[in-house]
Amino acid sequence: MRRRQFLALIGTAVTAWPLAAPAQTTRKTRTIGFLGPLTQSAMSLWTAAFVRRLSELGWTEGGNLTINYRWANGRSEQLGEIASELVRLKVDVIVTGGTAAVAAARQATSDIPIVFGVAGDPVRLGLVSSLARPGGNVTGLSNQSAELPGKRLALLREAIPGLQRLAILANVGGLIGILEMREVETAARSLGLEVFTLEIQKAEDIEPVFGSLKTGADALYVVTDPVVNSNRIRINTLALAAQLPTLHAEKAYVEAGGLISYGPNFPDLFRRAAEMVDKVFRGTKPAEIPVEQPTRFDLVISVKTAKALGVTIPAQLLARADEVIE
Repeated sequence: MRRRQFLALIGTAVTAWPLAAPAQTTRKTRTIGFLGPLTQSAMSLWTAAFVRRLSELGWTEGGNLTINYRWANGRSEQLGEIASELVRLKVDVIVTGGTAAVAAARQATSDIPIVFGVAGDPVRLGLVSSLARPGGNVTGLSNQSAELPGKRLALLREAIPGLQRLAILANVGGLIGILEMREVETAARSLGLEVFTLEIQKAEDIEPVFGSLKTGADALYVVTDPVVNSNRIRINTLALAAQLPTLHAEKAYVEAGGLISYGPNFPDLFRRAAEMVDKVFRGTKPAEIPVEQPTRFDLVISVKTAKALGVTIPAQLLARADEVIE
């Protein structure tokens, strides 16, 4: 009797074991080092989209995921130190955005996977070998497109039909600023525009270059980078005082007083970056994950700024805008 009871007990345990085992198995906790080149508030929409998508994919902060956020607050000189700190923390992947930040992370490690939510022309800048086959430990999403400056200028010309003279503000202290400035110059001259450059390398250069602009430009193209981003309100204030309509790559600049922005939807880019991180967590090497390009672009126009400038935006252009700021 005892023998039969014992065998029955063993049989029950064996039968129950396959059912109980999966419930006891939990996904390994992973750690992300998030290298933010801007301020936390400036990137809040991007990080929110990133974290939300990770959660949808089964990675939850406070559960099986830890994110160590570090912010450079627009100070590019701090990026290398922050990247080295994340390497010392031995995170499983570094997530970042912006060409300078990607370069800093890449210099800090050749082992830890790096996923960038946004970067300009990563092949030309040597961040990856090619878009299809990145090689190394870096992959992500590129916001660079040779057609974008021309498309932005075409939109600006719609808004300002009499556009003839264009000023370009760019931080020439970084390679990406120089490259985009040249692309804008080429696109502007192909449209028959006269071009003037306002070159800066630090925040203290911004006001003086506006003071040096005595050529009567009709509009200002602002090349995006961390230094410019951190000073976007001041730039737009100076431009408004000079009665210069401004053209930007990001919505945040229009919210800060700019006239028009046209560019990739950055929350969407970081949402897609989360999908790449998920692939890395599941064992795919960054070298095998192709660099992707934007699929969503937003046109944002500020009617409020247009009124302050005395500019009337054509109704057909407003109708095409993804967002109009009143």
